[in-house]
Amino acid sequence: MGTVVRLNKGKDSAKAPPSPSIDALHALVTDDLREVNSVILERMKSPVALIQQLAGHIIASGGKRLRPMLTLGAAKMCGYTGRRHVSLAACIEFIHTATLLHDDVVDDSDMRRGNATANSLWDNEPSVLVGDFLFSRAFQLSVADGSLKVLDILATTSAVLAEGEVMQLLTSKDTTTSEAAYLEVITAKTATLFAAACRLGAIVAERPAVEEEALENFGLNLGIAYQLVDDALDYAAVEATLGKSVGDDFREGKITLPVVLSFRRGDADARAFLRRTMEEGEQTPEDFAQMLALMERHDALADTLKRARHYGAVARDALGIFPDGPAKSGLVEVVDFCIERSH
Repeated sequence: MGTVVRLNKGKDSAKAPPSPSIDALHALVTDDLREVNSVILERMKSPVALIQQLAGHIIASGGKRLRPMLTLGAAKMCGYTGRRHVSLAACIEFIHTATLLHDDVVDDSDMRRGNATANSLWDNEPSVLVGDFLFSRAFQLSVADGSLKVLDILATTSAVLAEGEVMQLLTSKDTTTSEAAYLEVITAKTATLFAAACRLGAIVAERPAVEEEALENFGLNLGIAYQLVDDALDYAAVEATLGKSVGDDFREGKITLPVVLSFRRGDADARAFLRRTMEEGEQTPEDFAQMLALMERHDALADTLKRARHYGAVARDALGIFPDGPAKSGLVEVVDFCIERSH
């Protein structure tokens, strides 16, 4: 297996700048993030023991808390000094966690973030139902915020997320899926929540519509870049670093951009191979290596990462209307981290 492509490697690695990270943004929002975690723990409480066990498992199993950090960082960049952003950041994390529980059931995944998935430990039915519980908790938080605008954004976002998951089911195993259709799927199922998380920072700060739109565009393009890299990593990462089984998308017949590009650029033999392995699910132990070779031959992974860089650049540009400062710098570095990450 290959290793993830580094986008900014210099000729002399000893002199290369440090890899981008989310540490700067994390440091800026540490106190708020601590409050977010307290809200999450409090709202996970239930007299039904299985709910706390299962929800606690996935929330405690790691994760970067990236989406709530975006809400907190956006609010800070907008000069907000109240506390509404804390509960709304927790709301964003509940929605995200609920979708993870549902995704793992749909994908029949056994591993996430280096840990056993909830459905592999407790089976599918409890995972789906606890996911529903977390969605409900998210909407309790959004109702408690008291803003119909916020409630509308989060309700619409949740609906679009669900539509994205259904669209992904419809494109699954369909090797004729177009790049446009793929982008529509990832925009709905991933980028929409990034966009909402960022926009909420401007809303709580009561900033002008142009700043709301800028933060929404920042989040949307960051989310697309994030998912593009995620889909490349499923083929090009080191398994121990990725925290899940490399090649899961291939084994599940999930049509992502590296597959779309390989099919479009491949000859008749390559397309027949993709139909057999992805559409019909007839795979041998040697097929994954052949898939990697096919992607290498047609620059499918490299071009997927190029597209991620493009959307990352659009995300950075969206922040241009905001004054420079630590929060803005932290959000910009998040873009670089999302593109260059190895997990």
